Amino acid sequence: MHRRLSPPVAARLSAATADLPGPLAVVDLDAFDANAATLVELAAGMPIRIATKSLRSRPLIERALARDGFEGLMCYAVREALWWARDGHDNLLVAYPSVDVPALTELAADPALTRAVIVMIDSVEHVDFIAREVAGHRGLRVAIDVDASLRVGPAHMGVRRSPTRTPADVEAVIRRAQERGLVVAGLMFYDAQIAGLPDSGPAVRRMKKISDAELRTRRAEVVAAARALADLEVVNGGGTGSLHVTHLDPSLSELAAGSGLFAPTLFDGYDALSLRPAAYFAAPVVRRPGEGMVTAYGGGYVASGPPGWSRVPRPLSEQDLSLVRREGAGEVQTPLEGSGADRLSLGDRIWFRHAKAGELAERFTEFALVSSDGGDRVVGRAATYRGEGQCFG
Repeated sequence: MHRRLSPPVAARLSAATADLPGPLAVVDLDAFDANAATLVELAAGMPIRIATKSLRSRPLIERALARDGFEGLMCYAVREALWWARDGHDNLLVAYPSVDVPALTELAADPALTRAVIVMIDSVEHVDFIAREVAGHRGLRVAIDVDASLRVGPAHMGVRRSPTRTPADVEAVIRRAQERGLVVAGLMFYDAQIAGLPDSGPAVRRMKKISDAELRTRRAEVVAAARALADLEVVNGGGTGSLHVTHLDPSLSELAAGSGLFAPTLFDGYDALSLRPAAYFAAPVVRRPGEGMVTAYGGGYVASGPPGWSRVPRPLSEQDLSLVRREGAGEVQTPLEGSGADRLSLGDRIWFRHAKAGELAERFTEFALVSSDGGDRVVGRAATYRGEGQCFG
């Protein structure tokens, strides 16, 4: 479980960032570094590929990558991988299939880029698309996204991703890829029903245990079938919420994680995780509509996924404030109510944690970096992708 937020967090962050205008986003470097160490410990010697979508800030990604235990980047777009490759990085896996023909053509045209980047496919259909649409595609390095969900009778637990699931499925994709001149260099298995689901009760814990056992058996069979046909460089699996079990699987060569570095609210409630919230944002009070109520500027940073209250930002509990249920977090203003409202004045800051790690970076051009080393203070800035003029969708 997460450690309880200590009472002075909001006051500490407000004091450290008093000279900066709001709204603003902050990363606590002490917590970020502690989380990095925790993830490495959970991986138990298995290298972790950093999921860039969960940070979307080049300085912070490179900070984590510089630590022992982290190797390579898991990008979410081909254009993003090209950007990283041109910055000198050469261990890049694009985790999602792409139909960005200009970007794929650009990748295929440059042998140095092709050596640095592996792109994802998940079906014979996608192989045929690349062969048909991408000029010079022969020699492109690809990995196959293998469905890692749990199926029990008609029940499907996990995410709807790849149609490729069995050893026979994988063999068919490999053979078609090789016929079309693609180089099959890896496999990926994302166990969302383990890695992305908090331990909310006995039924969930049991489902996770069953899923891990089923996937470990099937994954070994798939990997063996693939290795009989292709020289695999990468067999990737897991996520922040499943490092503690995926590292035990000898069929994997590496793990993936990223969200745990920020530890947003969706990662509260995992039995195996002891992380510290590292990313926050602040919105200033701009209205006092009535007794026991204030309105903050901005704040409507609602996360993707199934709609619901788990996806909205949460004010830090020490502030004695909550969102107004009938309004939620708004596009340009967010009303809050509670006993803490009457202690606030115009211009005071309300601090929030967001729900899903990297999406906060799409709302800000930079993170203010705070540290308690030598006293709570801002020790630097870290540009987001947006702050560097990049948007990869």
